[in-house]
Amino acid sequence: MSLNLEEKKAIVAEVSTQITNAQAIIIAEYRGLEVGQLTQLRAKTRESGIYFRVIKNSLVRRAVADTPYAELAKHMVGPLAYGIGTDPVAAAKVLHEFSKGNDKFVIKVGAIGEQVISRDEITALAALPSRDELLSKLLGTMQAPIAKFVQTLNEVPTRFVRGLAMVRDSK
Repeated sequence: MSLNLEEKKAIVAEVSTQITNAQAIIIAEYRGLEVGQLTQLRAKTRESGIYFRVIKNSLVRRAVADTPYAELAKHMVGPLAYGIGTDPVAAAKVLHEFSKGNDKFVIKVGAIGEQVISRDEITALAALPSRDELLSKLLGTMQAPIAKFVQTLNEVPTRFVRGLAMVRDSK
């Protein structure tokens, strides 16, 4: 299906908008993947807030030109799918998890800012805890001293009451 000029401009504008807000772009080859599997991946990426689309490489090259992701243009060869996310760890996790279960979906390369990252670096990025997990750990760490302080303050009257109970039981 060929696109007319207006449709191409609309796609380039849409991808450019996504790239301006992006923290990471991951490029994967989907050769031989069935439509149902690709639909499952689209649903997972949508849930995680990742823009995932199969687009003509020439249109994406135009969208990344004059952006920090311009270095990716030389890797855009073959049938590719693009995952663009505001959370680099979430994008890496979702696409990496899908690639583990489907050998026909191969992550080729990605970029975080101006730095192009390899498949191994994307795998390492996917192993990191997500933003929500990190925030919950930080909150737990910040809350621990306060909780311990309250527990210590509460221990004084508790010991006093236990002591009175022991005296009462002994008499």
